[in-house]
Amino acid sequence: MAFLNYHHLRYFRAIAHARSLTMAAERLNISQSALSIQLRALEESLGQLLFERRNKTLVLTEAGRIALEYAETIFRSGEEMQAVLRGEEGGRRRILRLGAVATLSRNFQIGLLKPLLGRSDVELALHSGTLRDLLVQLRSHALDAVLSNLPVKRDAETPWHSQLLAEEAVSLVGKASRTKFRFPEDLRTTPLVLPSLDSSIRAGFDLLLERHGIRPQIAAEVDDMALLRLLAREGAGLALVPAVVVRGELEAGTLVERHRIGELKESFYAITPSRRFPNPLLSELMRGAGKQVRKGRN
Repeated sequence: MAFLNYHHLRYFRAIAHARSLTMAAERLNISQSALSIQLRALEESLGQLLFERRNKTLVLTEAGRIALEYAETIFRSGEEMQAVLRGEEGGRRRILRLGAVATLSRNFQIGLLKPLLGRSDVELALHSGTLRDLLVQLRSHALDAVLSNLPVKRDAETPWHSQLLAEEAVSLVGKASRTKFRFPEDLRTTPLVLPSLDSSIRAGFDLLLERHGIRPQIAAEVDDMALLRLLAREGAGLALVPAVVVRGELEAGTLVERHRIGELKESFYAITPSRRFPNPLLSELMRGAGKQVRKGRN
């Protein structure tokens, strides 16, 4: 078994943070050639390449990302050891890095992450953005998974896995009214607050209206579920949303379900690449979500 040289690990950590041999060498006050030799020695002892060069920048490989996480843990453990011996508190924590499409329901995200919240051994790093930007981060191993409403096409260059996490019913919700809502007839005269055109449930809803020959009154189109919920609360119109988005408002009576559209469902996916070293926390989260999906189908 190869001996792990912790000086090599320290040098590797510095390179990973600087993303440059030159900058890391300056910070460590050693020559670039000496630092390169130390990195090569670490890679040989691990049997893995830790960096690849892209546009004159060093980018961590998948093995490099795993090695950095362990390196951070090792050095953090050293700091914790010193803290414990000084009588201070310390604890070992694992990190899960997740990206979520900006339009994804916050309520759904909280529900998914609930098993990990409050755990002293877990640190969550959550990022929001467009699906395209998040997939770039996923490909560079900066994220463990991306949460999205849509699956991602799998091909030879990008072997993504899109795991179904949940399916939520879609409803028209709004302020309580004494007038009975007739579906779909009243859609001709009722103001609607709808998701944007790139939403999967919007596409299904538009097809439904077309089948019934209905031209709706659109009060607003938004690509943010949180804003859509707020507009419904303000009485701007009936909102087309998955039930999870307005769960709190429905329970409190702030909003009521005027009609549940049985043929429409919102799907939630976890997008991951093929990896030799999956994050154990992600595996734990996916197992829990998978059980809920199977339970819902039974």
